[in-house]
Amino acid sequence: MRLNRQELLNQHVTALLRCRRCPRMQSTPVSGGAIVSDVMIIGQAPGPREPVLQRPFAHTAGKTLFRWFEEFCGMNEAAIRSKIYFAAVCRCFPGKNSSGTDRVPAPDEIRNCSSWMNNEIRILRPRLIIPVGRLAIVQFIDCTKLEKVIGRKFRVERAGHRFDVIPLPHPSGASPWHKIPPGKELTRRALALIARHSAIAALCKRRRRS
Repeated sequence: MRLNRQELLNQHVTALLRCRRCPRMQSTPVSGGAIVSDVMIIGQAPGPREPVLQRPFAHTAGKTLFRWFEEFCGMNEAAIRSKIYFAAVCRCFPGKNSSGTDRVPAPDEIRNCSSWMNNEIRILRPRLIIPVGRLAIVQFIDCTKLEKVIGRKFRVERAGHRFDVIPLPHPSGASPWHKIPPGKELTRRALALIARHSAIAALCKRRRRS
């Protein structure tokens, strides 16, 4: 019997949560749940709060991200979490550097985790992927400078599937890029593109009917 998308995704998330491929990671995987959606949001990696609260974008950066979506797309945090599939370049908290900042995942850790994202793309066949932050963006397109890619839409192929990519800067308070020129205007332009995308419009229609 052929499994449907929900059954395949349920199995995928169950396997993901058991993953222990990267011994240097400081937590077990974080998942937003088996949400069947035509839209994926791809983060960089969980921070220290996300493994405790067991959901992605659970702290300061998440508050900013959800505020952006509410302002431009009319969807609050609860609606976004229930309608959009959340993934990340790496699904576990990498730990801290000696300087006290969050450690950037190493290339081998990114490679180890890439099969999870590829499988999600195969299962969901999304129409739109929104990578958040440079590490997530470069998994799909070249990004030497944020101002070259933020505010634009790209057509990308990965895992045998073609989809639109609209990148966003990381909403972390540690980076002022999205608060000052040209980042502020480019971020607003990117959010307007996301709001107009047919996959987001379809989610908003379904929400109004429910």
